[in-house]
Amino acid sequence: MTEYGRGYGSEPWHPEDPLYGEQGPHGGQAQQPQQPQWGGPQSAPHPPQQPDPYPQQQYHGGWDGSQGGQLPYDPYDPYGQQHQPVDPYGGARHDYYGTPDAYPQQQPDPLHQQAQQAQQAQQAQQAQQMQQTQPQPQYQPPQHPQQLEPHYDEGPGDDWRAAPEPREPEREHAFFADQDDDDRDDPDPREGGRGGRDRRGKKNKKNKRRSGRACLVVALLFVGATGTVGYFGYDFFMSHFGSAPDYEGEGAGAIQIDIPDGSPLLEMGQILQKKGVIKSAGAFTEAAGENKKAQSLQPGTYSLRKKMSGAAAIELMLDPKSRNGLTIREGLRSAEVYKLIDTKLHLKAGTTKGVAKSESKNLGLPSWANDSSKIKDPLEGFLYPSTYSVGGNAKPAAVLKQMVARANQVYQRYDLEGNARKLHLSSPMQLLTVASLTQAEGKYKHDFVKVARVVYNRLKPNNTETYGLLDFDSTVNYAKSQSTLDTGSVDNLRNFNDPYNTYKFKGLPPGPIGNPGEVALKSAIDPAKGNWYYFVSISPDKTLFAETNEQHERNRRIYEKEHEKAK
Repeated sequence: MTEYGRGYGSEPWHPEDPLYGEQGPHGGQAQQPQQPQWGGPQSAPHPPQQPDPYPQQQYHGGWDGSQGGQLPYDPYDPYGQQHQPVDPYGGARHDYYGTPDAYPQQQPDPLHQQAQQAQQAQQAQQAQQMQQTQPQPQYQPPQHPQQLEPHYDEGPGDDWRAAPEPREPEREHAFFADQDDDDRDDPDPREGGRGGRDRRGKKNKKNKRRSGRACLVVALLFVGATGTVGYFGYDFFMSHFGSAPDYEGEGAGAIQIDIPDGSPLLEMGQILQKKGVIKSAGAFTEAAGENKKAQSLQPGTYSLRKKMSGAAAIELMLDPKSRNGLTIREGLRSAEVYKLIDTKLHLKAGTTKGVAKSESKNLGLPSWANDSSKIKDPLEGFLYPSTYSVGGNAKPAAVLKQMVARANQVYQRYDLEGNARKLHLSSPMQLLTVASLTQAEGKYKHDFVKVARVVYNRLKPNNTETYGLLDFDSTVNYAKSQSTLDTGSVDNLRNFNDPYNTYKFKGLPPGPIGNPGEVALKSAIDPAKGNWYYFVSISPDKTLFAETNEQHERNRRIYEKEHEKAK
């Protein structure tokens, strides 16, 4: 039924309705006005109100829910007006349709009144039983001075006008439900007034705050995960499909960079990146791959600039002007190396030689280095030929120590101790001495393996050509600290009393006579096979070897003729 329709217990609303009036066909009576639900003091009687031509529906139960259905008929006015029919809204009953054609007033039906009173008594008893089984809601005063709305506590029945059932609040997902058991309890639908709503409001605010924090955590995790995936995705893309990060231009400023021995291109790039010269090692290696000359880059000290492109760094390192390193060539004697260090560091002449003599035991020489007290210089043979990083503020001891370390690295790689035993030499020092003789006597590297064989053949005790003597001018020049082709006659040389004089003393000299390079070292370890005892170089491409002295004399005459032609 609609709002203006006829429902259960409703009053007639039109004069043409047979039940219109204060009594129906069964003697129905007008209902008394209802009282507020909170049993406070009753208000003064309201003044009579004008009847509404469209009266609204009446509720069954009283305001406090103690009765159900219609109120019992009371012929007396609740405000003391007895025997006076009342209007449902408290005013006196008047016939506003009092015309000659109006309907006559209906007389009450006693039987209908008795049935109605019995029904109302039964409904009141049921409502009382429900109140005893259910806890009564306690009234809570409003939090704010606002007008309270009446709460309807419906009795039994299925009247469409009953108050709507409270909807159960939607529960949050378990991930966001950060609350205790009390907060998760559903509010009692029977609670009315502001009290129940305020408690639910506080819970909602608390849940909203907790849900907000949970959402913030989820958002932060999402952002972090996105950033991580983006970073590694970008790194993967750049490493497989993109170019390495790189600076632009020639850079600015000045910086000295030391590249250790044995550093490949990738390690060089990493060092330059760490020092701020280039932006990434990948940019350096990519530029090196595009420049064929980059394969010739050597360890050493370079004067570079900061924030250079990879290609610009490659070009500058290939320029000899950028090299601050000290280059030691193969076969150079220790005395000459000392002079180079003094010049490089702008030191007084003889400074590095004095440091080498006083600090030789602290420079890292191997245990087999000092096996003879007749050795002229303990560092001879251990200042390995290479290019070393020597900055302007370097110390002589540090430079010498760097050279010795490089020599130890190479000698361990070639296993000087094991190979010395294979060659029937007394110590690795003798093998190193053979390499230094090969370096000094051999004029061209492609002849080193044969020159090394000549040395070993002359060391044989059954040698009938030189009878165990090496007869090398290079050893005499070393002993005399000179470099000349005219060392004098053999007779005069045999009168020169020096342990390095191989014209007088059989066997090897006490130690190396220079610092051999890698080719001479390899030739001493694995010499060519042959019975040669003599050799003479005619030209850069031709060296003549002989097994007997007679053959050697013929080769010498060939050499003299070629030498005369060159003049």
